Amino acid sequence: MTHLQAGLSPETLEKARLELNENPDTLHQDIQEVRDMVITRPDIGFLRTDDAFILRFLRARKFQHFEAFRLLAQYFEYRQQNLDMFKSFKATDPGIKQALKDGFPGGLANLDHYGRKILVLFAANWDQSRYTLVDILRVILLSLEAMIEDPELQVNGFVLIIDWSNFTFKQASKLTPSMLRLAIEGLQ
Repeated sequence: MTHLQAGLSPETLEKARLELNENPDTLHQDIQEVRDMVITRPDIGFLRTDDAFILRFLRARKFQHFEAFRLLAQYFEYRQQNLDMFKSFKATDPGIKQALKDGFPGGLANLDHYGRKILVLFAANWDQSRYTLVDILRVILLSLEAMIEDPELQVNGFVLIIDWSNFTFKQASKLTPSMLRLAIEGLQ
């Protein structure tokens, strides 16, 4: 076990080995292979390429080096293409703060039977007069960024449940194709 796997339970270490192809003997080599691909995309400003950060992407793509690099590149491309969304990307931002107060998203205390964190979003609770749909997307992305720091969640993952019941036509009118595209690209 390497320092990058410290804090993982024995069950999660085994799950990482079996389901994600994570091998402590080649972990640093795997990370370096992804890091070496960064120079192939000089058009992207890769703001982080430290071991722990790259490991997230390797786990997300089951240690398929090229797929992990593609995801890493997409992550930074999205952030570069949507600079306004990430300008004040912290819980103290007024729109994010209000959406968090209204429970966007809410997290259940218990994990599911696969060890995944469960996030719940009640779409009908969106108060359009206090924050935008972009603020909701930003708070979801901020929550995911914070959660993914946890190595257990990197291996086990999370579930996002969206309850659309009682969602009004007025609220639905804000779901434009460009807004849906922004959300889908951000969550991928």
